[in-house]
Amino acid sequence: MAVITDENRKWWLLTALAGGLGLVLFDETVVGVALPVIQKELNISVLESHWIVNAYLLVFACLVAIGGRLGDVLPLKTLYLAGTALFGVSSIVAGFAPDAGVLIAARAVQGIAAALVFPLSLAIVTLMFPVQEHGKALGIYGMVGTVFLALGPLVGGVLADYVSWRWIFWVNPFLTAAMIFVVIKAWAGIEEKKDRRPLDFPGLVLLFAGVGCLVFALMQGPEYGWSNSLILASATIGVAASAAFVWRELRSRAPLIEITLFGDPTFGAANAIIFTAQFIKMAIFIFAVLYFQRVLGLSPVVAGAAIVPAVFAQPFLAAPVGALADKHGCRKTSLVGIGGSLLAMLALTLVIPLQSYWVVFPAFVFWSFMAPMLFTPPRKAVMRAVPETQKGQAGGIAMSAQMLGGTIGMAVCSAVFTTTQSYQAVFAAVTAVTIIVFLYAWFGLKEDADLSAPVESKAT
Repeated sequence: MAVITDENRKWWLLTALAGGLGLVLFDETVVGVALPVIQKELNISVLESHWIVNAYLLVFACLVAIGGRLGDVLPLKTLYLAGTALFGVSSIVAGFAPDAGVLIAARAVQGIAAALVFPLSLAIVTLMFPVQEHGKALGIYGMVGTVFLALGPLVGGVLADYVSWRWIFWVNPFLTAAMIFVVIKAWAGIEEKKDRRPLDFPGLVLLFAGVGCLVFALMQGPEYGWSNSLILASATIGVAASAAFVWRELRSRAPLIEITLFGDPTFGAANAIIFTAQFIKMAIFIFAVLYFQRVLGLSPVVAGAAIVPAVFAQPFLAAPVGALADKHGCRKTSLVGIGGSLLAMLALTLVIPLQSYWVVFPAFVFWSFMAPMLFTPPRKAVMRAVPETQKGQAGGIAMSAQMLGGTIGMAVCSAVFTTTQSYQAVFAAVTAVTIIVFLYAWFGLKEDADLSAPVESKAT
C-alpha cells in the first residue's frame, strides 16, 4: 500500500484536490442523461427538470467568488474540508428526495458546497507548486477532473437504466469521505498570505439578485410569456441589480469580485473563454443528450455512451495541454481551443436536422480535442495576472466565469428550446456566442511575456 511521505505529499494532495474538481464536474454531467427518468418518476414538467440542473449551477455561480475570497481570509484546509463534507451530506438528501422541490433545494445546497471546493482546490494547487510547474500541476488536476467528467453521462445512464437515478447522488458520499481522509493525512505546511479586508456581503446580495432574476426570466419566460409582468419585473430587477453590483465593486475597498482586474484584456479574454467552455458543455451534456433520447429514441445508457466521444480525449490531453501552455504560451493554445470549438459548434448546428448520430459523431470527437485548451491555458493566464494575496480571488473569478457560463448557458438554451422546440436553434445560439468570444480572445489575449507584472490590487 502506498505511503504518504514528505517527498510525495504534494502529489497525494493534488490527487485529492483533483478529486474535488472531478466531483463537481461529475455532478454537472451525470444528471443530464437521467432527466427524462427523473421527470417521469417525480411527475414534473420539462422546465422543472431543467431547474434540477440549473439550481446547482446558479447557486454555484453566485457563491464561487465569495468562496475564493474566503480562502484569502480564512484557513484553506478548514474551508476545503467543510465544503467537501457539505457536498456529501447534500448528495444524500438529493438521493432521498421525494419530490422536485426537495431535489432542487438539495441541488442548491450542493452548489454552496461546490462554491467552496472548486476555487479553493485551484488556489491550493497554485500555492503548492512553483510557477514553472503550474502548467503540469494544473494539467494533472484537469486530467483527473475530466476522467470524472467523461464518466458522468455513462455512469448516469447505467444507474438510471439498471439501478436507480437516486444512486447518481448516493455515490458522492463515498468519494467525499475518501478525499477528506487524504487531505487530512497529506496536508503539510502551505504558506498562506491572507487578505485582511472584510467580505463584501452587500455585493453578494446584488450578485445573487442580478444573476438569479435574469436566469429566472430567461428560463420561465417561454412558459409565462415574455410580456408577463413577473418576467418583465424579474428581468428589470436583474439588469438593475447587476449594474448596481458593478458600480459597488468598482468603489469598494474590499470587492467580492475585483472588477478592476478586467482592465487587463488578457484577464478578461481568458475568463470569457472559460465562460464559453462551460456554455458549450451545458449545451452538449444536457441538450445533445436529450436530443439522443427524445429525437433519436436512445435509452439513457445508450445516450450516455453516445456522449462519451465528446469527452473521451480530455483526460488524456489535459496534462499535455498544460505542458503546451508552459512551452508555447497561453495565447496560442487558447486561440486554438476557442477557434476549434467554434468549428465544432457550427458543424453540430448544420448536421443536427439530419437526425443521425453518426453525422454528429465527428463534431463530438473534434470538440473533445479542443475542450482542454478552453480550461487549462486560460486558467494559467488568469492566475499569472494577479499578486499572491489574490490567488483565491482570481480562482474565484475564474470559477465564477465558468459557472456563470453554465447557468446562463443552461438558461439561454432552455429558453431557446422552450420557445422554438428546435435543437438546431439551441446550437445556433451556442455558435453565435462562440463567434463573439473568439473575436474578443483574438484581440484581447497577450503573449505570456507580457503577463509578468501582476495587475495592481486594492489590497493593503
